[in-house]
Amino acid sequence: MNIDKIFIASDHAGFELKEEIKAFLKTLNFDAIDLGTNDAVTSVDYPDFANLMAKNICQAEEYGILICGTGIGISIAANRHKNLRCALCHDTYTATMAREHNNANVLCFGARTTNSEDGKQMVKTFFSTEFAGGRHARRVDKLSCCEAKNDL
Repeated sequence: MNIDKIFIASDHAGFELKEEIKAFLKTLNFDAIDLGTNDAVTSVDYPDFANLMAKNICQAEEYGILICGTGIGISIAANRHKNLRCALCHDTYTATMAREHNNANVLCFGARTTNSEDGKQMVKTFFSTEFAGGRHARRVDKLSCCEAKNDL
């Protein structure tokens, strides 16, 4: 994959893991663009960071990482935006399938459900896996069709 930058954001529950993943992205030579939040103490709302991700990812070829407590809320919020295909992943297998079969452009996981090493392995896997295309492209195209009909 040809990736220049990766946007990364979290709520307060995901802040510490976000900081570790951001540092890890730099070791992989990615330009990590931090969209916040900026501490683990101040309570914030995860939809605000999914919305901020959507404002920054304007094309299908741009990528991001979202982290909240479980990953559930922020992934639901992210998938309400037509330019995001956010996959809540739990291991390297789901990270591979998210890219290979679903052409996901945003990786999501939970700070309370994912340890640092597993998160790093998912990041490495996600951003090194190509979309398989073929029959999967037809299915991903149908997602875009739904977006247009619902005017998301």
